[in-house]
Amino acid sequence: MDDALPAVGRMTPGWVDFFITAGAIALVGIGALIWLFFFRKPKRRRKYRHHRRGHASSATLAQTGGLPPVRQTEFSRRPPTTPQP
Repeated sequence: MDDALPAVGRMTPGWVDFFITAGAIALVGIGALIWLFFFRKPKRRRKYRHHRRGHASSATLAQTGGLPPVRQTEFSRRPPTTPQP
């Protein structure tokens, strides 16, 4: 009677390796899900500020007349030096 189904009680080494690999993947996945649901902090929701219609925005360069003049710094006040031949 034992010879009728010889492969039922025994597994080949290939199947053993498959089940070990599948079990390891399942354990890692279950661990990731546990971490995801229990140990992660919930995301904070951002509070968006609504713009008021009557609120004036900053003036544009076209409205102010363009860029201000270039500032004179210590380096730009020095006379240019010419290389000596």
